[in-house]
Amino acid sequence: MSTDYLTPVLTGKTLLRANPVSKLFAATVVTLALMASIDWVSAAVVLACELALMPLLGISAVGLARRIWPLLIAAAIGAYGTALLAEKTGRVLLDVGPLLFTEGSVAAGIAVGLRGLALALPGIFLLLTTDPTDLADALAQKLHLPHRFVLGALASLRLVGLLVEEWEALGLARHARGIGSDGSIIARTRNLLGQSFGLIVQAIRRATRLATAMEARGFGGGPRTWARESTLAPLDAAVAVVGLLIAGGAVTAAVLAGTWNFILS
Repeated sequence: MSTDYLTPVLTGKTLLRANPVSKLFAATVVTLALMASIDWVSAAVVLACELALMPLLGISAVGLARRIWPLLIAAAIGAYGTALLAEKTGRVLLDVGPLLFTEGSVAAGIAVGLRGLALALPGIFLLLTTDPTDLADALAQKLHLPHRFVLGALASLRLVGLLVEEWEALGLARHARGIGSDGSIIARTRNLLGQSFGLIVQAIRRATRLATAMEARGFGGGPRTWARESTLAPLDAAVAVVGLLIAGGAVTAAVLAGTWNFILS
């Protein structure tokens, strides 16, 4: 079975060398800035900056599109639903039967769609450019997080690729048995639910075996030594500063444009 889609398509390696803590800090700052307001200007600024940083993160546009196409569909659906149901303010753009779109509702829909993509990309960038072991070392050595949290994060990242492979294997096995092959919507829905249940069972069994194996190897039993030391470099300071600049620039642009809408006001 081919697993090429699991391997990031690399076009550069500048920020791949950055410590996971610095990338996590930058992603958190940008996320907080986006969560503070629902407006299209701040979301557009953050999204444009994230796309501009893709070459430095080592991710190609084609490789990114292959990974986030479900998010693109979800963002489009969210934008359409918001534009349809939001408060109708401003000039009417379209009024056909039950469909009524105004300038205010369309602006709200665009803001929700852009905001969803801008919120999702930092996490995707972090996953695609960070080795799970490096992340666990950084969380434990630099942030001194509890070992249960660190080991859980390491195990979850390691198992993402395996779950994708198991999903494909389950689909091929069910297809070989003729399950859901009649093409009807009901059959496909039943097949999807059955395959999802099978994946959950596989995940629980794998998690149980992994927990038993880690306990047998003494994880969490006391102080441990480190095979690799997590270090910080000037590049990490630059990554943190870039994150702060993106967040500050997005907030400033929204305030100057008059679109800033603080969620607690």
